Amino acid sequence: MSDHYLVTGCAGFIASGVCRCLLEAGHEVLGIDSLNDAYDPRLKHWRLNQLSVHANFMFAQIDITDRAALAGVFAGDRPFGGVMNLAARAGVRQSVTNPWVYQSTNVEGTLNLLDLCQRHGTRRFILASTSSLYGGHNAVPFREDADVTRPLSPYAASKLGAEALAYTYHHLFGLHVTALRFFTVYGPAGRPDMSVFRFVRNISEGDPIVVFGDGSQERDFTYVDDIARGVCAALKLEGYHTINLGSDRPAKLRAMIDMISGMVGREPKIEYRPAHPADVPATWADITRARTELDWSPKVSFEAGLQAAVDWYQAERSWAKELSLGDV
Repeated sequence: MSDHYLVTGCAGFIASGVCRCLLEAGHEVLGIDSLNDAYDPRLKHWRLNQLSVHANFMFAQIDITDRAALAGVFAGDRPFGGVMNLAARAGVRQSVTNPWVYQSTNVEGTLNLLDLCQRHGTRRFILASTSSLYGGHNAVPFREDADVTRPLSPYAASKLGAEALAYTYHHLFGLHVTALRFFTVYGPAGRPDMSVFRFVRNISEGDPIVVFGDGSQERDFTYVDDIARGVCAALKLEGYHTINLGSDRPAKLRAMIDMISGMVGREPKIEYRPAHPADVPATWADITRARTELDWSPKVSFEAGLQAAVDWYQAERSWAKELSLGDV
């Protein structure tokens, strides 16, 4: 049976994959996105163009911090079967420079959506959260019941605030809420400010890459299509849940660089800089809950996912090489 879903941040990396997942399952999707310049908007427009071929996809340019515009979206004739809030300001280091926009989008924007769900009878709410909540003091692999009260960046703090508000609306109004904590998502058409895109682009073009620390830090890289499947699977849950979505297979940053170098066929030029205080030394997801509650586990290996990211870049190189990578 088809349903009608609202997906925020639909031109974003993860959200565009979630839209595809829903559309291919026969659902109708209203996607909203501010199309801001947090990173090069050309990539957002490319993803949006890929979605526009689907007859069941509709788009509106709206910022989730604009409560009046959001209210108009909810006032339509057909109620939403669920809201999937993937609109966010992301990025650990950038949040140290401008924490206010993270508070506005990630906390106030989430509050706007939760309140409108409550007012218009939308019962299911999926929140994109982050592994950054686990900070640097928890043992790996990270379990969902670990202490998340010591975030190391304004980005992580804003997501902790969003999770807290989501729980409050579940408690007060009975919304079915699932907060999904994503672990370092990568793949084709990924964010240009993240390491995989940045390294693929710079190694391919013979430009230097910047590594903070010695490259021994580990990340639980998770392929974007696997994440999208997990998000869609969470729509079946009732009650309140926090669930990790990760690969359960951490990789060292230096190993990732070597793999990309081999796929591209060029040696990397590496500039090492001191570790950033907002970065955590390692991420590793315990995905027991995802397996049990969502019947979900990752399908795409890190090697296959990296190759897909490299292949995408090579196919789109004529314009992708011109994308701004933002501040390091």
